[in-house]
Amino acid sequence: MVDTEALAARSLEILARLVAFDTTSRASNLPLIEYVEGELGKLGVACRRVPNADGAKANLFATIGPVIEGGVVLSGHTDVVPVDGQPWTSDPFVLTRRGMRLYGRGSCDMKGFLALALAAAPELARAPLKRPVHLAFSYDEEVGCLGAPAMIEAIARELPAPSAVIVGEPTSMQAVRGHKGIAAFKVTVSGREAHSSLTHLGVSAVMEAVELMHGLSLLSQGLERDADPASPFTPKGATLTIGQVNGGTAVNILARECVFWFDLRTPPGMDPLKVLAPFFAQARTMDAALRARAPEAGVQVDMRSLTPPLAPEIDGPAEQLARLLAGDNGPGRVVSYAAEAGQFQGAGFSTVICGPGSIDQAHQPDEYVDVSQMERGAQFMGRLVEALS
Repeated sequence: MVDTEALAARSLEILARLVAFDTTSRASNLPLIEYVEGELGKLGVACRRVPNADGAKANLFATIGPVIEGGVVLSGHTDVVPVDGQPWTSDPFVLTRRGMRLYGRGSCDMKGFLALALAAAPELARAPLKRPVHLAFSYDEEVGCLGAPAMIEAIARELPAPSAVIVGEPTSMQAVRGHKGIAAFKVTVSGREAHSSLTHLGVSAVMEAVELMHGLSLLSQGLERDADPASPFTPKGATLTIGQVNGGTAVNILARECVFWFDLRTPPGMDPLKVLAPFFAQARTMDAALRARAPEAGVQVDMRSLTPPLAPEIDGPAEQLARLLAGDNGPGRVVSYAAEAGQFQGAGFSTVICGPGSIDQAHQPDEYVDVSQMERGAQFMGRLVEALS
């Protein structure tokens, strides 16, 4: 029997170490990766890095147990969102316990799950496993799930086929069988500067961008209106939001540039590029019109990410396993956020989401995970060791 109380206590110590690494997506995650390699190296577990193009970041995966088919992947991302401008009441990169809550950036999303997986590693290494556990830690999930695809490709190419992937995004330790996809875009509108009284001499990039954003607003309203009332998601249909707008230099200058970012979140079965076809057409028409007025003007649309949804796999082996380990007999669940689970599923792996903490705490100031969630996660890991032995 696995001592899950000791495993839980060990996971809190590891979580404190993980939170101390500032792995905001704009920064390197290599110090954290080196720490993980060191901890697994003590157990004689070899690690495989899958770096990004310039080597500043890396995915990591490692196998504990026999290198055979039928293993279980425990997957999570190492990066966190920024704390800039948020009113934290304690240092976000120092795990702080207040009562039965553990505060710190990433404590919930999702270093808690990584800590549990690493805390279970010694138990897994000692156990006579009949099937392996593969740890898979990625980078840049928070900016579009950019790191995982290369790691997933390497896993599919180099490892015997696993039977289940468990992605440890915060779900309050309940099995989640589906999530929406996300497509994110940057739109740059270029104009020509002029005095704001001489509109005939210039092109206001801000004024033109407003027209594009109005088109997106109308599209968003249509998506809400046309949502399938039988959808299990909340909100039920696709959602489109403009998250950031920057432009202009002064109130009395026609803006030379305006940049805005938006994302579209779609349920399984909906093609985001088809949904956005009217917007793309509007952008092309505006681009031609602006270039006719000023050669330096125009519209450029850049896709920053295209993360697929996780389609519910009824009676899939991953969900069955996660329910068994979590003691979850509840209804089938889906979530509206995007994760790397859809990317694993797209590579042919049975995939489920199950991890400690509530998504309501993710990305918030004073982000926290409940100690009780870490304890439930430790029980989950203990049952995993026993199920594979």
